[in-house]
Amino acid sequence: MLGVATAALVAGGSAAQAETVMIGEPSWPGAKIIANLIKEVITTKLGGEADLVPGANAVIFAAMDGGRGDIDVHPDVWLPNQQSLTDEYVDGKGTVALSKGAYQGRTGFCVPTYIAEQHNIKSIYDLGTPDAQTLFDSDGDGKGEVWVGASGWASTNIQKVKTRDYGIETFLEPGTEDETVFYAKLQNLISQKKGAVFYCYKPHYVHALYDVTMLEEPAYEEANYKIVQPNEDADWFDKSKITTGDAVKTVRIAHSKSLETRAPSVAEFLSAIDLDSDTVSQLTYEVVVNDREPAEVVKEWVAANGATVDRWLGIN
Repeated sequence: MLGVATAALVAGGSAAQAETVMIGEPSWPGAKIIANLIKEVITTKLGGEADLVPGANAVIFAAMDGGRGDIDVHPDVWLPNQQSLTDEYVDGKGTVALSKGAYQGRTGFCVPTYIAEQHNIKSIYDLGTPDAQTLFDSDGDGKGEVWVGASGWASTNIQKVKTRDYGIETFLEPGTEDETVFYAKLQNLISQKKGAVFYCYKPHYVHALYDVTMLEEPAYEEANYKIVQPNEDADWFDKSKITTGDAVKTVRIAHSKSLETRAPSVAEFLSAIDLDSDTVSQLTYEVVVNDREPAEVVKEWVAANGATVDRWLGIN
């Protein structure tokens, strides 16, 4: 049975042609890449018009709610991070829809895989030992280091609490260098096959750049995961307590339901698109590490993955 997108193509045109679909473009690399990917499919596979509009999460959702075509798509909705927005516009007002497909976003601590295998560092608790203190001491001061993220990131405060509550802080000193500074250091350590442990998340280009292993943590339990941020309380560190891993994030694409009548082939495509974190990590690697333009990278990917794109369009 032909889908809406397929039927439009068979008819020699596309419902997308009647509208220029405006795709929101948040600031982080993954969102920019997926926004460009959506644009590429709309313009080359559906024969439609699309453009990118920079914007923050709340602005994009409000525009999708309006349904006037100011912004029609959010390319990278992280849940539960943006749960308040989906609660309001997807579940509440019913003006925004989420893709059926999703990829997982995971956060935690990583080590180079050669460290995991050679030294049996597989769990977060393996960091709280005298052996780990020696293994991850890169500056020779007698104490190991763990990079918990850049100063100013909300996630950095979470990892600081974890290093204390997992019993790591006694052996490893939390570091908060800028990401660019730390990754230069990481490159040097890996080139010498030395120890390194750091905050990581997926999708991220580090998984395409190096062979790394994410350490095991206890499964997320809300009762054992309390984070108070500095803007909420000056005593945030003492009042926080985390003894489980982060919740696994679900990442979807959102679109204004008005597209279902304004550009139905696009709406069907956006509902069916289904990415995975490895693909997003690889594309991010090409853009961030190899300094390539997102439009160029996704154009190559779409050309090389025709069967996947056809599936999104209901052609196969």
